[in-house]
Amino acid sequence: MHLAVYLPLLVPLAAALSAGRLAGRLDPRLATWLLTCSAVLLAAATATVLSLLVVAGLVQIPLIAGFGKLSLQVLRRDDPPSTAVALVAAIALCVAVAAAVRMAWRRVRALLVAAGQARCLPGTGELVIIDDDTVAEAFTVPGRPGRIVVSTGMLAALHEGERAVLLAHERAHLRSHHHWFTAATQLAAATNPLLRPLARAVTFTIERWADEAAASACGDRRLVARTIARAAMAKASAARSAVAAAERAAGLALGVTGHPSEIADLSDAGPVPRRVAALLAAPPQRRLTLVIGVAIVLAATGMCTLDALRDLHDLLETASV
Repeated sequence: MHLAVYLPLLVPLAAALSAGRLAGRLDPRLATWLLTCSAVLLAAATATVLSLLVVAGLVQIPLIAGFGKLSLQVLRRDDPPSTAVALVAAIALCVAVAAAVRMAWRRVRALLVAAGQARCLPGTGELVIIDDDTVAEAFTVPGRPGRIVVSTGMLAALHEGERAVLLAHERAHLRSHHHWFTAATQLAAATNPLLRPLARAVTFTIERWADEAAASACGDRRLVARTIARAAMAKASAARSAVAAAERAAGLALGVTGHPSEIADLSDAGPVPRRVAALLAAPPQRRLTLVIGVAIVLAATGMCTLDALRDLHDLLETASV
């Protein structure tokens, strides 16, 4: 197994450094898909390489080599990973698997809770209006059916055209199933912490995706920008009642797009101005050069992973006695 086996362990670092740039320069729909697929593929490559290193180290143990009828002389002649490297890989793999299982359980449980909440909300339509003028909230709850929840406080803070933009934004979250993108990237980030910037970037790009969908629906990018700014100010200035705090905690636990991500935006005060600025600028471009570059890197990572698999298979075949 040559040095190329370690490349899939280094690519996530480059992906983390470039995630923000990709999120800001690409069309948000394309950026969301590209970042999500990249995160999932890189997490899978990382887990595969760590597993290969562990196996390559285990077969060098005399007891295991004897049980598998493998020649230790042949195994060690081909310069396999050292026992120390295999031990580090084993620890990292165990941590990654434990983190991934924990995150997967949290996501499944959260989505089940979301589905239950969606069924328990009043009414039968897509839109649920909460009679509370003290808070300004708007968020989606995925489920069967998914629901859009808006408080009367938020509706009062917006003009008629802005209300239509708000609903178009939340409807885009619901109909594009944005919660699956956050779930996939969060699972990938749990497997490999280097991929956390990709998960954060996807949280931003799904909001931009919904912004652009709202702009297409209403035909006025400036109106969407004004709505985002007004909604952000309304949320920041509204009184936070006990009921709103409970709803916010539930939303953040679910990781549902729309309401929770916008709350995170307000706490940081960075993404909201970026979203407004993007809407006031020209519509985003696809920038195929960037996409092709990312695709080449991912393809090279996949080839290195497959090459490492083939090397280990050849090594075990040669060492068989």
